[in-house]
Amino acid sequence: MTIRYPNGNAYQAPVSATRPKFASHYTNYGKRGMTLEEELNQSNTYYQTHGLAVVHKKPTPIRIVKVDYPKRSAAVIKEAYFSTASTTDYNGVYQGHYLDFDAKETKNKGSFPLKNFHQHQIDHMRACTAQGGICFAIIKFVSRQETYLYPAEDLFHFWDDQANGGHKSIPYTEIAASGIKLTAQLQLPVPYLNAVDQLLKR
Repeated sequence: MTIRYPNGNAYQAPVSATRPKFASHYTNYGKRGMTLEEELNQSNTYYQTHGLAVVHKKPTPIRIVKVDYPKRSAAVIKEAYFSTASTTDYNGVYQGHYLDFDAKETKNKGSFPLKNFHQHQIDHMRACTAQGGICFAIIKFVSRQETYLYPAEDLFHFWDDQANGGHKSIPYTEIAASGIKLTAQLQLPVPYLNAVDQLLKR
């Protein structure tokens, strides 16, 4: 199936959306080769089941333009478009606080490329932050098997700086220093609410 952006360009899944070839060597308490999205979805299910938070992945609005019916009981979507630009991946509520965040993976060891974000995502997080929302990025360094919660305010600094000739990526050392490392737990591959608690105390 071909999915296209509003401008007509064909969508290509980012490398991070596929499981790395060496993922089978990773272990998360019995879960092997999980992508960051799968880890977050499992964590969110745990949080909601235990009454801790309600956070969901946002659905991506798609407009279907071509459907084939190989038989009466089945339909196959052949072509579709993203009807609107997506914002961030997840949102929800935690102890009365609105949470809005994006999840990104990179195979780079030394830095996180800013091209993984889009201007409309940054604008969205700025708008949510201005209304008192808690915004951040969850960044996974696949080759290091390390995941961090990185505050939106720090992300904004690097995003704005690149427009003035600054770096096109955020150094790993910066994310490790300013972000909050998320260490997998038994039923929580990405225990980000502990990190949110730290943000609220700042």
